[in-house]
Amino acid sequence: MTVLTLDSARAAGLRKEEVYRMVEAGELERIGRGVYIRPGQVDPFLASLAGATAVKPMATMCLTSALVHHGLSDEIPFDTDVALPRGTRFPAGFEHVRWHSFDPSTFTAGRRRLAHDLELWVYSAERTIVDAYRLAHREGVDQAHEALRRWVRTPGNSPASLLRTAALFPRSVTTIRETLQVLL
Repeated sequence: MTVLTLDSARAAGLRKEEVYRMVEAGELERIGRGVYIRPGQVDPFLASLAGATAVKPMATMCLTSALVHHGLSDEIPFDTDVALPRGTRFPAGFEHVRWHSFDPSTFTAGRRRLAHDLELWVYSAERTIVDAYRLAHREGVDQAHEALRRWVRTPGNSPASLLRTAALFPRSVTTIRETLQVLL
């Protein structure tokens, strides 16, 4: 098992003390309260997301982390941006996760499974760009503009598909349409 929680360890016949001994011996690495991974078995960029998903299966990579994943940003985030549906309690003890609450009615829009042996989720490039504009007051409008600029330059991307995604978030449509007009 790549990601281990204390509950899954107990189900596998391990006592809590044995898990702690494995951490001390370097066989497991703690990534959150009661969540552990085997060193070297998960891409370090995905480790926090894997841990969050083990505790909250709806956990989805978003914002800056998703922009980096899609090659739309050169930032090196210290924390992984993870979204959960609004009203879901954030798990405690994750030092390298920045939690975000997204509206449950649009939470699954643009949510895609990562091509990975673990069941991990990330928002599509289009959804992530829309979120960057929606949350520009917190994340910075420069980041949104740069991501859109890179996305437009990538062959195969369609402004129409971006606008379809933006239509799910009506407040973002005008800004994205105006920015697209400048870029195109």
